[in-house]
Amino acid sequence: MSKEIKEIREKILAGIELSYKRLLEQRKKEDGVLIICRDGKTIETVRAKDL
Repeated sequence: MSKEIKEIREKILAGIELSYKRLLEQRKKEDGVLIICRDGKTIETVRAKDL
């Protein structure tokens, strides 16, 4: 991979990680539930405070 592609990839992954952290914080404040899906099917539901 070229240096430019690696930098873009790192930025995208950092953005995804930040979004996930913010989602967890918001759900914890609301005592919400996260639904984990794979291939369009619900696999698991988890209370945010349990993560």
